[in-house]
Amino acid sequence: MSGGKLLVRGARQVVLVCRAEERALRGEDMKSLASLEQDGDNGVSLVVGSNGLIEAVGHDADIQEKYGSTKFDRVIDAAGMSVLPGLIDGHTHPVWAGDRVHEFAMKLAGATYMEVHKAGGGINFTVEHTRSASEDELYALFRDRLLRMVRAGTTLVECKSGYGLEVETEMKMLRVIQRAKRELPIEISSTFCGAHSVPRGSTMEQATEDVINVQLPRLQELMKSGDLEVDNIDVFCEKGVFDVESTRRILQAGVDAGLAINFHGDELHPMKSAELGAELKARAISHLEEISDAGIKAMADSGSVAVILPTTAYILRLTPPPARKMIDSGVVVALGSDFNPNAFCLSMPMTMHLACVNFRMSMNEALAAATINAAASLGRAETHGSLEVGKVGDLVIIDAPRWEHLIYQLAGHDHLIKYVVKKGEVIHSAV
Repeated sequence: MSGGKLLVRGARQVVLVCRAEERALRGEDMKSLASLEQDGDNGVSLVVGSNGLIEAVGHDADIQEKYGSTKFDRVIDAAGMSVLPGLIDGHTHPVWAGDRVHEFAMKLAGATYMEVHKAGGGINFTVEHTRSASEDELYALFRDRLLRMVRAGTTLVECKSGYGLEVETEMKMLRVIQRAKRELPIEISSTFCGAHSVPRGSTMEQATEDVINVQLPRLQELMKSGDLEVDNIDVFCEKGVFDVESTRRILQAGVDAGLAINFHGDELHPMKSAELGAELKARAISHLEEISDAGIKAMADSGSVAVILPTTAYILRLTPPPARKMIDSGVVVALGSDFNPNAFCLSMPMTMHLACVNFRMSMNEALAAATINAAASLGRAETHGSLEVGKVGDLVIIDAPRWEHLIYQLAGHDHLIKYVVKKGEVIHSAV
């Protein structure tokens, strides 16, 4: 994608996030992020090379001295602006047909997630519509959602299947994700989530066997042939869905197929999912509204990333996950939008705002959670999540003297974001 060198110059502020090649930030380290500030008239510059990687970050005078009369393919004058890493969305369900706007009224009237589910709504409603949609129809919807994410500053996103619950639709969804990887400028980490729910007419045991003995073998075939590239295995470990033992079996089968563990746990009921994930060395566990103190300690010890989801707790009026306790206990905490038909949010700036207000995170903590820690949840912290030499040149440039405006200006990202850059290429411009 990257066709040459990019120079961003004259910035008021460049937020590096990391100081010394950290692969995640924990505890107190999340509160103070590395940045470079304009010094008098001497702004801050950043250079992305033709390979799409960051070559240099420094004050304008130093970069000018180093590069002299070098011709850049693109120069962005960022005077008065702030530059921060491309945002990373650690948890989404973006491939589906059939919206659930009608369910919002049910929730506002007090219906719980499981009550909506039992009334024929929820996941099963979306499954019906997704099964009947063509691959092209799903792709058109998915493409629009991804481009909206880009305009909100997201440059890397985790995308799940999970609205098929049988082999053909699950593979259809993963093919749609694969097509987007080839055709769209956003970067994707793909997740197989065939165990998102128990299909109508099946038992948990039958659904578990189907995922392990039918869906995963088919996925392996498509991965070996090169038709699909899938990164993660996910299970909805929840009371009335998949219990701990079924979750363990599916996750282990996914690991045996070469996938990293990145699953839903402890959302509606305490299930000891965090303890299970820590035991299995899960890369990431999402939700965790009902995590136990023992689960927090286990995740802190194991290094499994907690991907917390402010939109879900907000929309479902759930008890928020104990974000403060997790951070203070040394758990690596990341953020995801949880975009899905139940939580229709495509904006990581909005997600960060909700994390600050409802989860009592600081703005610095929220940004760390939406950059380097979200990269860690996807196994990409060596290459993504901070503005350091040698890392991928993914940037968001906002028209504000400090980056915090991206959170402070509630729902204002469409006005603030002037450029989104992926591997040195401008993929969105509002100038």
